[in-house]
Amino acid sequence: MFRYQLVCLLGLFAASTAGAASWADALFDQLSKDFGSVPTGPALTHPFRLVNKTKVPLHIASVRVSCGCVTARALKDTLQPGEETAIFAQMDTRRFVGIKTVTIYVQFERPSWEEVRLWVQANSRNDVAVTPEAVSFGQIKRGAPASQSVQLTFLGSSATRVVDVQSETNYIQAVLKPIERPDSADMGYQLTATIRSDAPVGKWYTDLWVRTTSTEMPRIRVPLTVEIESNLSITPSAVSMGQVKVGAQAQRRVIIRGVQPFRILSVKGMDDEVSVQDSTTDKKPVHVLTVTLKAAKAGDLARTVQIITDMKEEGEIELTTRGQIIP
Repeated sequence: MFRYQLVCLLGLFAASTAGAASWADALFDQLSKDFGSVPTGPALTHPFRLVNKTKVPLHIASVRVSCGCVTARALKDTLQPGEETAIFAQMDTRRFVGIKTVTIYVQFERPSWEEVRLWVQANSRNDVAVTPEAVSFGQIKRGAPASQSVQLTFLGSSATRVVDVQSETNYIQAVLKPIERPDSADMGYQLTATIRSDAPVGKWYTDLWVRTTSTEMPRIRVPLTVEIESNLSITPSAVSMGQVKVGAQAQRRVIIRGVQPFRILSVKGMDDEVSVQDSTTDKKPVHVLTVTLKAAKAGDLARTVQIITDMKEEGEIELTTRGQIIP
């Protein structure tokens, strides 16, 4: 336990003291990531997000690492003021056993030379297994009940016990249940995660942390991924009419889907050039809309309309129409 704490403190000290006064440090949301105790095998990934907070273009000259068990790269190396990117780090837990701390050196050459030191750390364990490797929900509709489970096994150690499990977000509720194995030296648990119905739309990458009685691995990380879709979705969300001559008209169809049957009440933002018509007034989960462009004058066209439905939550969705009207 003392060794684990000492390594963590040294890593934190190095990350906090290296270049503490650097303008480049302030570009990052965080300068370190501790993955905790993890089973040997899975690749650990983490994006270090940064935003160009300067008033001039910024350029990342290079990204290098202190150990071959980690790879890191900039998703974008040149940023205009206000633009953002990430240093994407990946740690291969098959390349080491025990605690490993790796430094990532990010060098900037514009607006001036500077180096930022990030670090990642993990405790790769061959005496614990998570099956499957992550809690993966895939795509789910917002508000729909969703639960997923994984098995956590302490190999050859029935003495290790789980104290509790914590989520990094309140939108995830997690519980642990022991798995009885009377004829085995292994100790197993079923970890079940449930997403609350009010969880926001979007792609999620978060972690569950299992606390144990083991001094060598006090916390075990279990990654969780999910993509929560809106109550309403539209395909495509942007309609391209292409080139249309003045006086002519063009039509395209779009499809709106809902998690439950719904009725379209109105469309806001239509004018003499762009109109949207529903194929039915019935209440159903899928509607086919016809978008009509009546070309009036030459020039580029961009219109955004708002489609209002009778769904109580997230009952509105936007549709953009673009085209070029030529003489």
